[in-house]
Amino acid sequence: MRVKTQEDRQLLDLIDPVAEAAGYAVVRLRLMGGERRRLQVMAERPEDGEMGIDDCTRLSRAVSEVLEAADAVNGDYVLEVSSPGIDRPLTRLADFETYEGLDARLELDRLAEGRKRFKGKLAGLDGENVAIDLEDEDHTALIPFSWIIEAKLLMTDELMKRGAEARAARIEDEQQQTLED
Repeated sequence: MRVKTQEDRQLLDLIDPVAEAAGYAVVRLRLMGGERRRLQVMAERPEDGEMGIDDCTRLSRAVSEVLEAADAVNGDYVLEVSSPGIDRPLTRLADFETYEGLDARLELDRLAEGRKRFKGKLAGLDGENVAIDLEDEDHTALIPFSWIIEAKLLMTDELMKRGAEARAARIEDEQQQTLED
């Protein structure tokens, strides 16, 4: 789910080591068409899941150098490096455990229980299966991770509160660092 196409996969294989060396993890990569192509790279710092403006700039410069040297994208394109955002995509198996208890929407590549879309509260993992307490139902569904083609957190009051708490903690840490320096 971190990529959609073979071209995306090739670019991710090139960019992943660069991001890791710079201290980031690529959450998702998409090369989108149009008159002028756009290469979207969502990334975060593995230790805290954050990605500030300075982080985006640093990673963008590192990725640009490698892409240009490898001539990896045919034609003109725009590189866009960003944070996954608060209502982030869930692209790695571990994401479903990290965000357990939050509301999410999943889309599958096949029918399961007569449908392809599921919405509910993430309930962790059971091996390679994503557990989700389905909205308006009394049971927890287990969905093979390999069947999921798209997943993202849903914007809720709980998610907004969690984001505000994380921001407040980060600001407090930054202020503390400033006082110590």
